[in-house]
Amino acid sequence: MIRFSSIGDIVLTTPVVRCLKNQLKDAEIHFLTKKQYEPVLRANPNIDKIWLYDHNFREIIPQLRSQCFDFIADLHRNYRSFVVKGMVRADSSSFPKLNFRKWLTVRFKMKVLPDIHIVDRYFNAVTSLDVKNDGHGLDYFIPTEDEIAPASLQESHHQGFVAIVIGGKHNTKIFPSDKIVEVCKELSQPVILLGGKDDRTRGEQIVSSTGPMVFNACGIYNINQSASLIRQSSAVLTNDTGLMHVAAAFRKPMVSVWGNTIPAFGMYPYLPGELSPDSMIAEVNGLKCRPCSKIGFSECPKKHFKCMKEILVDPIVDFLGRDEGCGIRDAG
Repeated sequence: MIRFSSIGDIVLTTPVVRCLKNQLKDAEIHFLTKKQYEPVLRANPNIDKIWLYDHNFREIIPQLRSQCFDFIADLHRNYRSFVVKGMVRADSSSFPKLNFRKWLTVRFKMKVLPDIHIVDRYFNAVTSLDVKNDGHGLDYFIPTEDEIAPASLQESHHQGFVAIVIGGKHNTKIFPSDKIVEVCKELSQPVILLGGKDDRTRGEQIVSSTGPMVFNACGIYNINQSASLIRQSSAVLTNDTGLMHVAAAFRKPMVSVWGNTIPAFGMYPYLPGELSPDSMIAEVNGLKCRPCSKIGFSECPKKHFKCMKEILVDPIVDFLGRDEGCGIRDAG
């Protein structure tokens, strides 16, 4: 198994990992990824060994070759995975990445993308092994030592809370702070803000505009601890980012917010069939400039950022649970 890219991408591979383990008799599953993503896989019982690298992935290839693998499922399909497949020398297969179709969608706004989630496309890499999607959705396993005890949270959050993921790798995929403040002020439950260390200052600014019923957890907890809070939440509001897929793995009612990217790229919350709870896509349809990228930018290329600024807050609040009384008022 080859997967390099991000936390969210790795979570999206878990159905393939599970089905390989369960459907192939005596299968031994190895997973290759960057060292920084090891915590996401650490507790996964379907993986027998995790191979990690820091900067030069070629250094690990001699060790991989010594394993005499029978098959490589390439779930990344880029230069590095091409090199690994060529040098490890085992039967292998990949999946349709659709980069050209995504380019046509971004550049000319052509509707050429198939209506199929990337998880289902991943299974093309293992069809030769007669491995099929079991339809059980995503997995996320939290190590025992990373579970967050509800009693450790401030008392106002003991009876439940909404998790709001404010972080993201690209600014054009991040819901603006003023919009989050609007949401927080109208919710019936307390809020926990989730993100990394880089999001902490923005989290504090949100708290200063809302009050003590909003707890800024950005930068305090690691990825598994953040996942524990996601699992304990009653509902989730999230950008198109890794914790969105973690929330999907826990079957959480969810609002996912989409700015410069679109769900049609195939990486929307994966909640198949009967497993699917209520899920809402918040986006601005009809913008001629959207999507402007398949990944994201540090700022809006058009300078207006309408794809996020014009998202309506009321439907989001109604989905998450509106406080018909006073709501969360301004600090002070």
